[in-house]
Amino acid sequence: MVTINDNYRKLKAGYLFPEIGRRVNAFAEAHPEANIIRLGIGDVTEPLPEACRAAMIQAVEEMGSRDTFKGYGPEQGYLWLREKIAAHDFQARGCDIDASEIFISDGSKCDCGNILDIFGSNNTIAVTDPVYPVYVDTNVMAGHTGPVKDNGEYEGLIYLPISAENAFTAPIPTQKVDLIYLCFPNNPTGAVASRDHLKAWVDYALAHGSIILFDAAYEAFITDPNIPHSIYEIEGARNCAIEFRSFSKNAGFTGTRCALTVVPKSLKGKAADGSEVELHPLWNRRQSTKFNGVSYIVQKGAEAVYSEEGKAQTRALIDFYMENARIIREQLTAAGIQVYGGVNAPYVWVKTPNGLSSWDFFDKLLQVCNVVGTPGSGFGAAGEGYFRISAFNSRANVEAAMQRITEKFTA
Repeated sequence: MVTINDNYRKLKAGYLFPEIGRRVNAFAEAHPEANIIRLGIGDVTEPLPEACRAAMIQAVEEMGSRDTFKGYGPEQGYLWLREKIAAHDFQARGCDIDASEIFISDGSKCDCGNILDIFGSNNTIAVTDPVYPVYVDTNVMAGHTGPVKDNGEYEGLIYLPISAENAFTAPIPTQKVDLIYLCFPNNPTGAVASRDHLKAWVDYALAHGSIILFDAAYEAFITDPNIPHSIYEIEGARNCAIEFRSFSKNAGFTGTRCALTVVPKSLKGKAADGSEVELHPLWNRRQSTKFNGVSYIVQKGAEAVYSEEGKAQTRALIDFYMENARIIREQLTAAGIQVYGGVNAPYVWVKTPNGLSSWDFFDKLLQVCNVVGTPGSGFGAAGEGYFRISAFNSRANVEAAMQRITEKFTA
């Protein structure tokens, strides 16, 4: 009989979102009359921007002619898209990023896990707590951790608690760490990192030879002009950071799949023989071997995000969701519920009322209000006593959900 990867057996029972789905489905089956409003996972609800749809329709038509048909594309992504990304998302903000350093993919979630392929198994890894579960679970799958402890943490990982006391920003560790996962605007807390805070992290990474894995999937939702959108806005970050971005939330590509990862050519790691090795060709080889690239049709849709029409339509989508976030934040605050985030991110981080645990609040919200959110404890031990509410839904659903919650939980 074949053997399995035993690291999968170390994973905590039920990945967070499947467990939420299981509980919601069980409730829906028992109460078919319930009108459940889902403000849990970060899936968008509004249609793709018209500019993107038009570009994709045109691309489909091109696939119908021998003269314009496209087969396998470049694994790194079409140059015309990478050049647009480099110019609009990075160079326009003073970031020294070239199109050749950008890799198009089918999701930043995928890349956050796949990036581990190019790193050794003996690196010290740090994550924030609470944390996007993918960072932790993919390291467990790769065998980079020990077993899970009673408090839900895994042996072998260094956890950096983020809380209201430190404004939900990641504290600089006192020991040497090799790989550091940072997510800002943060999922799940909705917090952002100031320029000074990111500089402190870059300085730390440069001093210790560390690599920062910077997840900027929600950068488009930043409203404060003083908050960096990219870690490459910080001097020296080219030499210590890989950045992940996505078209999922800003342009509604969750069902279409398009994202990008930036691996600067100046990034280096150490081989077993002690020599320095560039990371860019390693990631290029990984992608060329294990990935066939994002479809031409989807990449044409992503390119349209950078047209004048696409920019305006994407901005309107972002503004729509941020207005939802404002409604959630203000309605819950008026009801006496403590909230964080929702200003520079589409997530509102809620302090559970009346001392309820995260999962108890989830169950009560589901059963009493027929509203679904995400238990904070599912993001880590430090998330216990908190709850994430997503702004990704229709205006009518958001307003109805807030009315239900505030009627039942007004302090």
